[in-house]
Amino acid sequence: MLYFRGCTAREKQTSIQEATEKLLNLAGVDYHILEDEKCCGSVLLRTGFDKEAQKQIEENTGVLKGEKIITSCAGCYKTLKEDYEGLDVIHISQLLDELIKENKLNLTKANLNVTYHDSCHLGRHCSVFDEPRNVIESVADLVEMENNREDSLCCGAGGGVKSAYPELASQMAKSRIGQAKETNCETLVTPCPFCKLNLENDELEVLDLTEFLVKYGGVDEN
Repeated sequence: MLYFRGCTAREKQTSIQEATEKLLNLAGVDYHILEDEKCCGSVLLRTGFDKEAQKQIEENTGVLKGEKIITSCAGCYKTLKEDYEGLDVIHISQLLDELIKENKLNLTKANLNVTYHDSCHLGRHCSVFDEPRNVIESVADLVEMENNREDSLCCGAGGGVKSAYPELASQMAKSRIGQAKETNCETLVTPCPFCKLNLENDELEVLDLTEFLVKYGGVDEN
């Protein structure tokens, strides 16, 4: 399997890459990474740079074709699965759900209330709702926000909004954090490094799904 880290986990949220690789290693998954990994082209596509995106897609396809690809990022998952042709792609939340059901990860239950933020790319765009929730519930108690699944609120980071309209992105993140706090949860979990980056705040712990498993699933004790 090829672990496609994605720009955010590779460059800005490196703890997500570290947590993902730790879980893959513990589960005995045979995988490798690309030392010269390139951007999947998601941001180019979502911001209207179609020609540049297509060039990126053509270059990446030659490298990725024939691989079973694991992604950390919901945006990478949607892009590689829907905007490329002929790639075999799975999001880490889907793989973790499989590994847990196959008893390949030795997890422990934590006394913790957790809420889950559905990333736009993984949720509404690709209809991946149950797998990340299954993973969370294997470790903690899940409490849903008012807007969830198909009705989830965008965190404000995607589609180039965070770069072009940072104040709007911050307002959207505050709105989502407000909903999370209303659940009286202790931790907010997201399946997307981009979402995590925008939702991080001083009031509530925000973790990627992989970071959550490593921290609260007893993984560090293995």
